[in-house]
Amino acid sequence: MKPSLAVAAFLAVALIPAPALAHAKETMRGADVSTLQRSIELGQKFYDARGRRGNPYEILEQAGVNYVRLRIWNDPTSGYSNKQKVLKQARAAKAAGHKLLIDFHYSDTWADPGKQFTPAAWEGHDLAQLQQDVYDYTYDICTSLKRQGTTPDSVQIGNEINVGMLWPTGYVNNSDFGPLTSLLNAGYDATKACSRKTQVMVHTALVGNIDAAHWFYDGITAAGAKWDITALSYYCMWHGDLANLATVIGDVKARYGKPVVIAETAYPWTTENFDHLENIILSPAPCDGIPATQQGQAQQFAAVQNTARAAGAIGVFYWEPTWTGIARNGWDTEDIENSGNAWENMATFDDSGRINPYVRWLR
Repeated sequence: MKPSLAVAAFLAVALIPAPALAHAKETMRGADVSTLQRSIELGQKFYDARGRRGNPYEILEQAGVNYVRLRIWNDPTSGYSNKQKVLKQARAAKAAGHKLLIDFHYSDTWADPGKQFTPAAWEGHDLAQLQQDVYDYTYDICTSLKRQGTTPDSVQIGNEINVGMLWPTGYVNNSDFGPLTSLLNAGYDATKACSRKTQVMVHTALVGNIDAAHWFYDGITAAGAKWDITALSYYCMWHGDLANLATVIGDVKARYGKPVVIAETAYPWTTENFDHLENIILSPAPCDGIPATQQGQAQQFAAVQNTARAAGAIGVFYWEPTWTGIARNGWDTEDIENSGNAWENMATFDDSGRINPYVRWLR
């Protein structure tokens, strides 16, 4: 089918090599596909850009993905994203040739800037006990992956830990980063005891506020935190424009002397809702006037990748590109059957399971 003039113009611009990018190399072209395993088990079918049914890991590889991110929860009610399920999904990802990032939430459910619930099995543990918990759990997951031939290439010690993790003990009170740093270092040490080559990330969603990013990363640095890669979430709807993204990436890379990765980003391809739960993003043009269309999704994602790379980042991960609106794969770990998905219009696969033909993870 002949593309419209707007599509043709977008493709022409997107495919022009950018001289500013010649010196940069984006080694992590990532996708967080943590809900994919359940979607497949529920019967969701996936199709490539030409409409041919295929393995979703391979379809993503065709679109440029070389790295898969999987979150892990300690003991979720749903059973998904637990140890057993992550081991199984890691095998599928590695079989398709992808590298592997394990995202430790250290929780039985979602951990993000607004909540960092301690796992039920660790409730009431003091700081010393939690340090041992983090070490033992991290080491167990890493070595279990290693034994089956899927050693993680990188791990996150915590997820979007803007003000700490494992609350209340690991919450940063009065800018005291000591407790949090001891937990981060427990995870770092466990990872390196399992695999010296595995890279350790510290991940926040502070890219929208450079002062807050300084407060956090200065704080853990002064407290003696160890990490290899600085990881940031960037959603243009909440974290500012691309110029700000470039500024923060360049700043934290220079300030802390470590590579930077955008661990999460996404953009809607439609305003339509495909299940009973209202979508998180409803605007027809959430950022910079870019429409919530397949072409617009591709345009915004390409812009994020180009901006990040030009600023010196080594990778960008798209968050949940395969989370379609299939029934019974909801967001709530305690009611996965009925809770619905507020993200399906942000996936890069449409409601029929076909990948957006315009989206590319740029090499």
